[in-house]
Amino acid sequence: MPEPRRPTPDMLIDVDQLLRAYHDEHPDPRNPAQAVSFGTSGHRGTSLEGTFTEDHIVAISAAIAHYRAGQDITGPLFIGRDTHALSEPAFRTAVEVLVAHGVQVAVDADDGYTPTPAISHAILTHNSESAAHD
Repeated sequence: MPEPRRPTPDMLIDVDQLLRAYHDEHPDPRNPAQAVSFGTSGHRGTSLEGTFTEDHIVAISAAIAHYRAGQDITGPLFIGRDTHALSEPAFRTAVEVLVAHGVQVAVDADDGYTPTPAISHAILTHNSESAAHD
């Protein structure tokens, strides 16, 4: 078996630079290259290119809150985070915006990472328990 190779410096990201850009970059809404882009598992992009910034997360979270209010959705919103460098600041931003809009937010009790299957399980459990009480 070959020896594992370490990444070269040009393969690494500067996490501090990434975090600064998350807070400091303000995408031009007229620039399609900086628009919100969703992949199979959520919002995709990088703060270094202005495609995953605090402005994006604020806008998405506010849109979710407005949609829920317009549909009279009052149950909790389950939200998690993963190990990507921008997951923690995006999580904090989203929770702040959602709570400010009166959305009940459910997060991991241990303030840890939450893989998608854990969120799905929590939603299904909540829904089945709610249905049992109706």
